[in-house]
Amino acid sequence: MTAATGLRRLAIAVPAALAAVLVTLIALSFLIPAAAVRDAVKSEIHAVTGLDPVLRGDTAVSLFPSGTVALHNVLLGGGGTGETAVVVDELTAHLRYFPLLAGRIEIADVTLVRPTISVTFEPSGQSNWSGLIEALARALEPGHERMASFSEIGIKDGTVVIHNHYAGRNIVEQLDGVEFQLAWPSISRSFGANGRFVWHDQPIEASLTLGDFLAALTGERSGLKVRLNGAPVKIAFDGAASYQPTLKIEGTLSAESPSLREAMRWTDDSKLPFGGFGRFALRAQSQIGGGVVSLTGVNVELDGNAAEGVITLTTDGHRMVQGTLAADGLDLTPYVSGVRFLAANERNWDQLPIALEGLGDLNLDLRLSAASIKIAGAQLGRTAVAANMRGGKLDLTIGESQAFGGIAKGSLGLASANGGVAATSHVQFTDVDLQSCLGRVFGIHRVEGRGNLAFNVEGAGTSVLALTSTLNGTASLTAHAGALSGINVEQLLRRLERRPLSGNGDFRSGRTPFDQLTLNLKIAQGTVSVDDLHIDGPAVRLAVGGQVSVPTRDLDLKGVATLVSSTTATEFELPFVVQGPWDDPIMLPDPQSLIRRSGAAAPLLDAIRDRTAGTAVRSMIDKILAAPAASTTPAPAVPKSPD
Repeated sequence: MTAATGLRRLAIAVPAALAAVLVTLIALSFLIPAAAVRDAVKSEIHAVTGLDPVLRGDTAVSLFPSGTVALHNVLLGGGGTGETAVVVDELTAHLRYFPLLAGRIEIADVTLVRPTISVTFEPSGQSNWSGLIEALARALEPGHERMASFSEIGIKDGTVVIHNHYAGRNIVEQLDGVEFQLAWPSISRSFGANGRFVWHDQPIEASLTLGDFLAALTGERSGLKVRLNGAPVKIAFDGAASYQPTLKIEGTLSAESPSLREAMRWTDDSKLPFGGFGRFALRAQSQIGGGVVSLTGVNVELDGNAAEGVITLTTDGHRMVQGTLAADGLDLTPYVSGVRFLAANERNWDQLPIALEGLGDLNLDLRLSAASIKIAGAQLGRTAVAANMRGGKLDLTIGESQAFGGIAKGSLGLASANGGVAATSHVQFTDVDLQSCLGRVFGIHRVEGRGNLAFNVEGAGTSVLALTSTLNGTASLTAHAGALSGINVEQLLRRLERRPLSGNGDFRSGRTPFDQLTLNLKIAQGTVSVDDLHIDGPAVRLAVGGQVSVPTRDLDLKGVATLVSSTTATEFELPFVVQGPWDDPIMLPDPQSLIRRSGAAAPLLDAIRDRTAGTAVRSMIDKILAAPAASTTPAPAVPKSPD
């Protein structure tokens, strides 16, 4: 037989075979009853998945040109639970071609169109899928007799509703727009799921791979890979998982987000106070079990800061984060950038409402150490801090910090209270540079030298201004070998000693050195009482008392300045007042003391105090100052007083 003859026969045989196939399919579409096809599909779905299909709609069977069975309005349940796990608008089963030619109904794959998948977790940890998973595991066991073994399920435009009943609460989450392909090839032990879904209005690409599908279904250890990729967050896990006797997941976890604040808001719709929480990245060895996530070998980056350590997250009940982290350097400026104390004019306290949101949703117990810390313009050395947050109250404990050339320690507290905040502070600064410390902490730049500062203050309010009106507590300051900048008290006293009535001039410049400075304050409802303020210097001594209003930022102080003299037995003392805003106060000497000290004006002051003489003196002054009625002779010149 020649090659040409063989080709002619092949050309005849192929069309004949195709025609025979078409005729067979057309014939089968008439010979096989639709009810038989429907029942065969239902039976195979149950045999392979353990799910019992309940048909509530019509059935469409098409065997030509391809075998397709469409079941409408289907309920899927079973596993002995009696609960419905899936409600499907349309279940489409594609039939295998060659078995169909032999008159057998075998499914190649199944597609669920617009399904609603319900998952309910009970407090015991069981779910409505527990029985279904056991049935599927039995169906996949080696040697289990099945009609066929289709191993692909597609989901189109699905919805997954998750109910979590825990501690009397019913937490509901919903995934929309679910598009997934599930496959467990019969020639391998693996299971794979790939697709996408929408959660909280954000599309997420997702994939799941199980190294041993049957082991995973029965709770035995199986390899596990998970990938979640979306705009808010990217998560990858590589490890293993089992749930017999309890859930246990181990492996490498990595996560990153362009904004952790937005990611946290996306997950639970909560608003966090303060600022910061930008770019976030984490990589660690994880162990998950019993509602606890333990992370070891943690490498975490947040807002440009990097740290290492261990972290434990508890998911039972209130969320709890515990951990210990260490860093070379930290910049905490982003976290205080959202805290505003002054109004736009920078002279009054801010009156905008304060609301701490999100503190009550998270419990925190974190210990952090760093070789250096930057907060706004302040640079701190080695610092150890513990942050504790419970019941919506945040407490920061400073174990020890190398701050402003000295040591700082103490605690700060912040909590929600009556629609506003309650704040407490108990802080001590030891042997610090006062100009730097007072400038950075309180905005006061007029004290130089080294010393100790302690304050114990608390208050509450709906705004910064309201909070300043409720402040209560105490404060103390001791300093040595320093100076008061912006004023030269010695120069002022020496000028007034020589010429009491010459005018004080503007002495809000220069420096007043001191050897010792002691300050003790009491604070009650926003009013500061200066109980004791003594300044002892080589040339002057100052003793001051009075009150300071924190809400209005005003000073009302009185004191005595003494010019120290080493050559005379008497010392020049001058009473004075300090009034005005505390960022630009005015110091005024007592005018009666200056008049009394003036040789020319002192008799006049004594005469005025005598009522009888005072009347005559005042009458004489009036006559002198009155203009002459008809005289054109110029008045004699009055000799100038030396003062």
